[in-house]
Amino acid sequence: MNHFHAAIPIFNVKDVPAAIAYYVEKLGFQKEWEWGEPADYACVSRGDVRVFLCQDGQGGPGMWISVFIDDVDALHAEYEKRGAIIRQAPTTFPWGVREMNVEDLDGHRLRMGSEATGPADGVPLNEEP
Repeated sequence: MNHFHAAIPIFNVKDVPAAIAYYVEKLGFQKEWEWGEPADYACVSRGDVRVFLCQDGQGGPGMWISVFIDDVDALHAEYEKRGAIIRQAPTTFPWGVREMNVEDLDGHRLRMGSEATGPADGVPLNEEP
C-alpha cells in the first residue's frame, strides 16, 4: 500500500507577492519558496501546514481549507493584533470543534479549529461569501 504523505491545497490568487505578504504578515506563515520572475507560484507554511499560491491558474475562487491547531482562542487574539480578515470569531460547534474562520485577500477561507471543551454555542458556521 502506498503511504500518503501530505495534501496541499492550491489557492488561485490574483497577485502572488501580495498573497505571500498577507499570509506572512497577517496569518503568521513563512514563505518557503516562490517561482517565476515576478513570482507567479509560491508556497507558504506554518507548522506542518502548507498552502500553494498560484497566480491566475490552478484552483478556483473561494476555496476552503480546515486547519486543526492547539488553541483557536489564542490564535484569534494573535490574528486580531495582526489585522487578519476574521469572518467568524471562535465558536463551539456541535461536531466537537471550536473554530474560527479567516479569509485571505482572494476570498479563500481557512477554518482554524481546536478541540471543543464545552457545549455548542448554537451559532451556525458563517459560509457567506
